[in-house]
Amino acid sequence: MKKVAVTVAVLALGLAACGTKTEDAVENTSVENAVEADVNAATTDATNAADTALDAAGNAVENAGEAVENAGEAVENAAENAN
Repeated sequence: MKKVAVTVAVLALGLAACGTKTEDAVENTSVENAVEADVNAATTDATNAADTALDAAGNAVENAGEAVENAGEAVENAAENAN
């Protein structure tokens, strides 16, 4: 009977130890998933910010090109009006 009691006690302690490790593994997985989600969100934010900055730069270049074209046309018109 003592052997059975000792065996049960050892098994119970083993299961208790496994339970703690399982809880730790679940908690660690949850933390890793949260970190991964944060990194993905930050990457998405950075990508969106870069896209927005590139769009703004492209618009500025386009606007500058149009301003040069308009200035050229204004000079042309002034020359025609001077005659």
